[in-house]
Amino acid sequence: MAASTAILSNADIESFFHEYYDVWGGTDEDLIMSYYAENVTIQIPGSLIQGNSAVREQFVRPFITAFPGNRHIVKNMIFGRGVVLIEFTFEATHKGPFDGRAATHAPIELPGCGVYEYDSAKRQITAGRIYFDVGTLHRQLIDQHQLHRRTEEAAAPATGTIAEHLDLATVIAISQTVSGEMVLENLLDTLMRTAVEHAGAERALLILWREGGQRIAAEATTGNDAVLVRLCDDPVTGSLLPETILRHVVHTRESVILDDAAAPNPFSADPYIARRQARSVFCLPLMSQAKFIGALYLETKFAARAFAPARSVVLKVLASQAAVSLENSRLYRDLADREGRIRRLVDANILGICIWHLDGAVVEANEAFLRMLQYDRADVVSGRLRWTDLTPTEWREQDERAVEELLASGAFQPVEKEYFRKDGSRLPVLIGGALFEESGNEGVAFVLDLTERKRAEEALRELESDLAHMNRVSMMGELAASLSHEITQPIASARNNTRAALNFLKQQPPDLGEVREALDCVVGDVDRTENIIDRIRDHIKKAPPRKARFDLNEAIDEVIVLARSAIIRNGVSVQTRLADGLLPVHGDRVQMQQVVLNLTLNAVEAMGSVKAGTRELSISTAQEQTGIRVTVRDCGPGIAPTHLERVFEAFYTTKSSGTGMGLSICRSIIANHGGRLWAEANDPHGAIFQFTLPGAEGSGGSAS
Repeated sequence: MAASTAILSNADIESFFHEYYDVWGGTDEDLIMSYYAENVTIQIPGSLIQGNSAVREQFVRPFITAFPGNRHIVKNMIFGRGVVLIEFTFEATHKGPFDGRAATHAPIELPGCGVYEYDSAKRQITAGRIYFDVGTLHRQLIDQHQLHRRTEEAAAPATGTIAEHLDLATVIAISQTVSGEMVLENLLDTLMRTAVEHAGAERALLILWREGGQRIAAEATTGNDAVLVRLCDDPVTGSLLPETILRHVVHTRESVILDDAAAPNPFSADPYIARRQARSVFCLPLMSQAKFIGALYLETKFAARAFAPARSVVLKVLASQAAVSLENSRLYRDLADREGRIRRLVDANILGICIWHLDGAVVEANEAFLRMLQYDRADVVSGRLRWTDLTPTEWREQDERAVEELLASGAFQPVEKEYFRKDGSRLPVLIGGALFEESGNEGVAFVLDLTERKRAEEALRELESDLAHMNRVSMMGELAASLSHEITQPIASARNNTRAALNFLKQQPPDLGEVREALDCVVGDVDRTENIIDRIRDHIKKAPPRKARFDLNEAIDEVIVLARSAIIRNGVSVQTRLADGLLPVHGDRVQMQQVVLNLTLNAVEAMGSVKAGTRELSISTAQEQTGIRVTVRDCGPGIAPTHLERVFEAFYTTKSSGTGMGLSICRSIIANHGGRLWAEANDPHGAIFQFTLPGAEGSGGSAS
């Protein structure tokens, strides 16, 4: 049904019907069809005409031709929740062929009833079904039909619970009874009792289409002058009803009525009919807006022709109204279930939830949201809580982008940001949200407190920094002998150059040119020693990462100096292919040197174990579109293909004295600089380690 709002006035509805009837009495069939199409079902004994062209061809056009100048008199209007029931009389003169009968010029008074859904907010009829007492029309036009109808009604069994003459009041009462139930269990009980009582059936089944197939939702039986209704969820089987009849109804969407099931009929072969010995059978489809939702099956063993036309009309009215009510009940239950799940989520306080307006107001919030921001319910009620005021200035631009995404798609993807707490401190959060309606102003946001996660991330960064420092100290320890040579060699050179300068000064006259040259060499030796000591100090001291732009080629040259003694001791030749014009990178210079030094020492040590063949180490850089690639290639024993990824696992090592942390730390450093480190096999033997880094303009990630 339409929204359950109060109808503004009877005049609104009555005016509409008078206008509609005036149109119907004219000749503009398009206007007639605009009302019938998709919305109106015309109930005629023996057939159900619904839709567009079928209505015009089979009913409307002949009606207009046969009964020009007709008029409709509204006799009664009954208003319900979002529904209007109209009882009217159609008056006309039979001036044309209709139903195979030539014009009789007889005055016609045709009773009718309309069941309309009314949206009072829009002041519109939103849907409707019109039921004409076409039997009365036939009685007035065709004497034989009138006689046949009386014969059928006379053959119907007499019961104390069913009225012999079903009028419009019965139709209205049934519609009101069924449409008044929204709770599914109550609706099923009311529907089954109404069907059995008004049909004179001994037994009735309600079959509904559910996930997984057809299920019997309710069964009604009669006994001891009472109707017993059993709600169930049983499978459809041949022991409960004639399956061939049900399949026909499902396939054709048309009713099946057997006046005498014992007589030969298209369904005589169904085992149920012979076993049950049912005399009268009636099965109707339940349709809601052209959607098949189930079927109503009725039977009786006591008499043939139990479901006479007068009763079948009422049953079809009942089936039509039941289909709408069942669909509404399902939607009502689904809505209640969804609201229940949402309410449980809100009340569980697992995460913060707030309802807001685009102008910045927070109109509702759960306890989790208020607790994380140190506010209370009074702040929400007073209107003091506004998400625009909670947001620090540097996050406003991100909020503006989120609002643009909301207006474009109805939702925005979760993003990290910060809120101000009531005490002025900052709260890191992950927030996502959606509008309740795409064109609306109100929405919901889900807020997750990231405080603990941020603390864990900071602790992890500190741990990684400590491990990286330990790794550098360990490497400096391994290089101690080599580094001592690197330091003592320039010191010895400086001493020799100093003595030479003294000797040149003792000459008569002093050779000042040679003295100057010797002292220049001393300065160079001291500078070289200072540079080596500075590099060692950088690697040994514990300091937080410092990211800045630097020349990677220059940093690699310094690494080769630090590793030179180890390279010479292991008989390794080094080739460097450092790209000219390499763009600067953004990162921590010491950490990048740590990675290159680790890869270099691993390669030198691996090749030191090779007894034969060349021992060549190649270090190269290359400028790529997305950044810089560094390649360290050796001719050692190589790495098994199955271990190419495993070598980066923490504590995995093939060395007798290794910790297994070096490559794991290197990968972590590169990842925190927005790059990637991986290993490959060299051809014909050896290993290749490569890593990429974004350029200084596109670097990302945080310091490790």
